[in-house]
Amino acid sequence: MKISVCLAAALAMLFPSLAMADELSGSNTAWILTATALVLFMTLPGLSLFYGGLVRTKNVLSVLMQCFGIACMASLVWLAFGYSLAFGEGNLLIGDFSNAFFAAIGKDTLAGDIPESLFAIFQMTFVIITPALIVGAFAERMKFSSVMIFSLLWIIFVYAPVCHWVWGGGWLAQMGLLDFAGGTVVHVTAGVAALVTALMIGNRNGFPDQAMPPHNMTMTVTGAGMLWVGWFGFNAGSALAANGDAAMAMLVTHISAAAGSLAWMTMEWSKFGKPSVLGIVTGMVAGLGTITPASGYVGPMGAVVIGLTAGIVCFYATQFIKRKLIIDDSLDVFPVHGVGGILGTIAAGIFSSTELGIFSGFGFGDGNETMFAQVKVQVIGVAATGVYTALVTFLLIKFTGLLTGGIRVSRDEETQGLDIVQHEESGYKL
Repeated sequence: MKISVCLAAALAMLFPSLAMADELSGSNTAWILTATALVLFMTLPGLSLFYGGLVRTKNVLSVLMQCFGIACMASLVWLAFGYSLAFGEGNLLIGDFSNAFFAAIGKDTLAGDIPESLFAIFQMTFVIITPALIVGAFAERMKFSSVMIFSLLWIIFVYAPVCHWVWGGGWLAQMGLLDFAGGTVVHVTAGVAALVTALMIGNRNGFPDQAMPPHNMTMTVTGAGMLWVGWFGFNAGSALAANGDAAMAMLVTHISAAAGSLAWMTMEWSKFGKPSVLGIVTGMVAGLGTITPASGYVGPMGAVVIGLTAGIVCFYATQFIKRKLIIDDSLDVFPVHGVGGILGTIAAGIFSSTELGIFSGFGFGDGNETMFAQVKVQVIGVAATGVYTALVTFLLIKFTGLLTGGIRVSRDEETQGLDIVQHEESGYKL
């Protein structure tokens, strides 16, 4: 079974202790079952509520619908050929179709010491949340048909190839790129795609002169809390085992989220005179996104540095994108996830280096490269992922527009709101 051989080879590079296993581990299986549920919980309902509260009342259902629709569609695409393209043997650029429709997965098929069916659905939850993140860039103005078609194509032509490069034994994995849980695969791809989409679709009517505040911060904070809890499955689950790596990943994830929240809140308090609820939860997401690629390679103090840096840098990135460049990335996907993913991926190279082994609590010094050499690999990974994502996203937006007669609703429809125009429903009956 070629797919199992290839997956075992990929696991050998990423998780050496797991790849040698030839029998099922009950404890590891139980943990990854739990982690899988936690990652799905991040999208449904976490991200849905987080985004839903941030838009205006007339668009709340449209955002919830987009997240839900993408979750369903992405699952079937992953089943059909996405998983095989990402983790199939293939070549250094893309996998093959040897495991299309999970043809080679049976009840007893293993990936390391967990069922391959479990590994496949764990990875499925990642492919669900990644295009759902992009929703925040075009919220309140893209046709639902365009959202679904674009997301389907994006999974096939962006997510699956990049996933293969990094986690499926592709060329970035061969170079030694460190991405524990998705700095490049999830956050850089989603962030760059969000920026390109926001530029191509254009600003919302009235932006930036008209105030467009969140309609329900209670909903947003509820979703943020769910994201925080779900992220433990995202990062700690990526160890693919119930072991010390998973425990440390969970610890540093929590610390970075807390540091990011306080850093963003402090920057906002200093600049505008008052701390906001929106600011503290956005800082949390920045801290979580930034620690993601480094979560398997840093200690608690490294997480503090990463979280504080994320809160400060992502705060200023948000101000620069919206206030200086006047780009309507509606829910700050690029400045939070894109910038955070870039910072975290580079930080993984710094904190995993052999030089930092002497600084207890920052890094473990168990990397295979010096700091300069590893950071060089990390920068190449970020640059290649960003450029490829930007180019292909541009082409997919153009193609989607041709298929749907334009990706954006009309000006009058946007004024009326997508809930009524696209779904003939409203979020509230008041």
